Amino acid sequence: MKKPAFFNRSELTATLWAFRQEFLIVGILSFLTNLLMLAPTLYMLQVFDRVMSSQSELTLLAVSLITLFLFGVMACSEWLRSRVLVRAGMRFDEQLSTRVFNASFEAYLSQSSSTPSRAFGDLIQIRQFLTGRGIFALFDAPWAPIYIAVTFFLHPWLGILSLVFAVVQAALAWFGHRHTVAPAEEAAQAGSETTSYLQSKLRNAEVLESMGMIGNLQQRWNQRYQVWMNKNSSALGLTHRVTAWSKFIRYTQQSLSLGAGALLVIDGQLSPGAMIAANVLMGRALAPIDQLVSTWRGFVSTRSAFERLEKLLLEYPERDPALTRVAPTGEIGLRGVVASAEGRTTPILKNISFVVPAGTVVAVLGPSGSGKSTLARAMIGIWPDVAGEVLLDGMPLERWNRIELGPHLGYLPQDVELFEGSIAENIARLGEVDSVKVIEAARSAGMHEMILRFPKGYDTPIGEAGNLLSGGQRQRIGLARAIYGDPSLIVLDEPNANLDDAGETALLRTVLELKAKGKTVFLITHRPGAVAVADRLMILRDGEIFADGPKEAVLASLRPASPPPASTAPMPPEPTIESALPA
Repeated sequence: MKKPAFFNRSELTATLWAFRQEFLIVGILSFLTNLLMLAPTLYMLQVFDRVMSSQSELTLLAVSLITLFLFGVMACSEWLRSRVLVRAGMRFDEQLSTRVFNASFEAYLSQSSSTPSRAFGDLIQIRQFLTGRGIFALFDAPWAPIYIAVTFFLHPWLGILSLVFAVVQAALAWFGHRHTVAPAEEAAQAGSETTSYLQSKLRNAEVLESMGMIGNLQQRWNQRYQVWMNKNSSALGLTHRVTAWSKFIRYTQQSLSLGAGALLVIDGQLSPGAMIAANVLMGRALAPIDQLVSTWRGFVSTRSAFERLEKLLLEYPERDPALTRVAPTGEIGLRGVVASAEGRTTPILKNISFVVPAGTVVAVLGPSGSGKSTLARAMIGIWPDVAGEVLLDGMPLERWNRIELGPHLGYLPQDVELFEGSIAENIARLGEVDSVKVIEAARSAGMHEMILRFPKGYDTPIGEAGNLLSGGQRQRIGLARAIYGDPSLIVLDEPNANLDDAGETALLRTVLELKAKGKTVFLITHRPGAVAVADRLMILRDGEIFADGPKEAVLASLRPASPPPASTAPMPPEPTIESALPA
């Protein structure tokens, strides 16, 4: 039987629905709080119409004590509903924080989002709305008709007057919704884009300073900043006008209701106590509507945050916990892999297929732009737009549990990224530092003696992104991180780009050690020197495999052919390994 649409909730909606019991408790407490809000009205009626006429101090004392008790119950009720919502907000955050972290990380990895941290801002905004004034206004709003009905009992004309003001306030809230939503969303989007633009450029502060590019960057940023300021100013101006009109209506209501009540008292149709009570009731009736108007922008922002977060969780669902958790041997295969990128008319990789047995060292060569780095990312499953299959031990990569698989993969990107912390923490992949494994990885990368010369050895802080290290040191620490824990498959993208002769010698020795341990190693490089330690040679050109096979066979096929006889026309030269590489 097909479920009704109401039950087909999104993950975020289902999480909120799980707190329905808490919301029910808050609704009951709101009922009690708003019911007790009638206590001041009843107290005024008793004081003006009974105590002052009877001149009874005992009656005044009794009425005052009862009202004071009701005020205490009301205060406890308000405190309890706030407490329930705060705790519900904390549980809501605990249930979704890890899920949002994983989804935003995958979104950033797939290049579909340049600001993954915004997801956490959205989560915080939703949580704060659930525990702030806006949610209380939603729970209190249904009581406005009840207060208006009580005003009708005091006098019909006062009820009509309160109804008119309620309609005007509701119309103002509707107007605010119609005219402030779009400007507020555009301003928020422009602000996010402006901040992201500046943060992305400041990562290259040294380049900007050294080549005098700061002025040009400032001009470009200022253009975006002015657009943001104009949109924000327009949105704020409209919101402030709506708020100002709301205040005008509220103050007018207070004065007119008091004046109308005084007129009815003069005509003998109303008692002075009822006049004061009606004024208080009308204020209470319009308070939730006025509060909705004042918190409308927060409601709009929260709704946008909810929609963005809902979309993020829908696009990146939680991974199946039953995925393969066994350790791989390192056999890697590609079947018809096509890798594309946004903005390109042709694929970067075109129908790449091969199988590499475990324990093989493969040297991948080719000119710049041939797709070597893209191939590296596709093999370990971090290139966003890939068609075809990447198989690890004969199973598609997406069927492996990435958390469990991570320690069995080693990856050294072309642009080495280290993290703030110590050398040991970076080699240990920010996990628990195993001193034996860290030193073993550093020795294999030929970095151990160099690390010991640092002021604090392995505990030496490397600064943000490793900015306290040289390019060669960063690359060798990145190599140690890639081989930490003896992974089965190691992909090294230009591992010798920043290395001197000693560093390159240490790299080749590391590869030989990994080969001896039966590890699968991909050496992606421009330098033909890496061919010496390879079992297999693969050459890429224009995103296609130009040559692939055992090292000796590929080298033999690339050697120049014998010169043709003099009687025949000259033949074009056979391609060589040098022609496959940049000059």
